[in-house]
Formats: sequence, structure tokens, C-alpha cells
Amino acid sequence: MPGAACASRSGARRPAPCSLLQNSYNVGVSNRAYLKVWCREITQPGLGPVLLNFLSTVPFSRTRPGFTQLVLRAVDLAETPLLERDLRSAPAQPAELVESLGESLQMDSAVELEAWWDLWVFDPADGLWTERPERLELFFYAPEFEDGFWRDAGHFSADLGFEHLFTGHAGLLGNGGSSSAAPAPRHPAEEEFLRRMSDPEKLREYAGRTRENIRRLQAWMERIAQDLPVDPGRGLALSSEGEEDFEARLDAIATQE
Repeated sequence: MPGAACASRSGARRPAPCSLLQNSYNVGVSNRAYLKVWCREITQPGLGPVLLNFLSTVPFSRTRPGFTQLVLRAVDLAETPLLERDLRSAPAQPAELVESLGESLQMDSAVELEAWWDLWVFDPADGLWTERPERLELFFYAPEFEDGFWRDAGHFSADLGFEHLFTGHAGLLGNGGSSSAAPAPRHPAEEEFLRRMSDPEKLREYAGRTRENIRRLQAWMERIAQDLPVDPGRGLALSSEGEEDFEARLDAIATQE
């Protein structure tokens, strides 16, 4: 694969990790949403197969298929990455990516990946929807990485993107479907958005596109649960930075007609 940069497994330590996956968004602007997956016991022979199974579930964008960034770490986050690859010119498919890791994938490994999936995105400026590729950050933590980092982070986790892709803006959805029931606007942009959504047709489209994003996320989670040896005790979990119970909020929106 192109764009490789490697280090020894006992590479020099540094005070803070620097990932290829740091994005250009200002994370203070909007809350993020996350998925975590815990599996049953993972052994050395099972590392490659379980990673391949997870990567094979990723719902790639129709126009941007494959993985576009790869980082392989060992031991802990303070270690210099063993491997960094920019794959944008030739995105990798799951099988070839796992094969390329070879014996470098060990019980103390962590893998970071970038991919893209298609979601509906609302532009508050013109009120129009666009189905477009949105960035996914994916992580795999083997059992011995950073003394069991997976216990809190999950064996697999994903930064799903902005929370409002699944919850909508301004607290509008999941409250019975009425713009008048939404929380009071916090600034003029929210006030204008709620005024626009007072049109029943616009509100119906807004709720429908948001529910489609939720369905795509739920379909991915169902495939993960089917294809991976998911831990029956912890399983899969959704969370976000702005919702106390993100999963319950999504359920309320998905069932709201």
C-alpha cells in the first residue's frame, strides 16, 4: 500500500499521540456521536478474523468505498505508531487491509481507520438536503493494548460524526413532532430554523431524512451483532456528547410519525 511510514515496535515515546485521523472540524461547534462494541474473548489467532469481520460490516459510501487512512499502534497511545498509511489514492478493502497488517497485528495492538458512509445532511442556510459521504473514524483495541483499554473503549469503536445527523437540530425531533414543542431557541439561527420547520411539509421531510440516517446506523449495528462474537453482557452501545441517553432519543425519533 502507498504512503507507508513505519517505526519499531519499541519506538520512542512522546507526550501525546498524533493520529492521521485528527479531523478538520472544530469539535466545539457540534457534539459527536459514538458507537462501541465489546466482543467475547479475543485470542491471538482470532485477531485477524475478528478485525476482518468488523471491517466487512462497514457500510461504505457508494462514491467513496474503502479505507482511506490507517494507523497501527502498539502497547499504548504514547508510543510512536508502528505504521501510518495514507490510502486516499488507492482505498483499501477489508481483506487486503487485514492481510497487509500481517504479523504486526498483535495482542497489544490498536488499529485506527478512516472510511466514509452516506448520510443525509441538512443545510440550514438554504433548507436543502444532500446525501453525501460523511467521515467515519474506526478503532480496534486488542486485549492487551494499554492494559485493557478496550474495557471502557470497546474492542471496536466508531466516531459516527455529528450528533445532529441522527437527532436533528434545536431539539426539534423526538418530542411529538411539533416545532412548538421544541425547546426555546438559544440564538437567532435556531429561531429561524424553527420558523422554517413550522411548515408541516418541511418538518415531515426533515424528520424523514433524519430517520433514514438512524435506520442506516441501526442496520449497521444489526449486521455487527450478527457477524461478530458480541459479548452478551455489554454488546453494543451508542452515546453522544450532548444526549444523556442517545439511544433512547434515537428510538423516540425513529418511531415518531
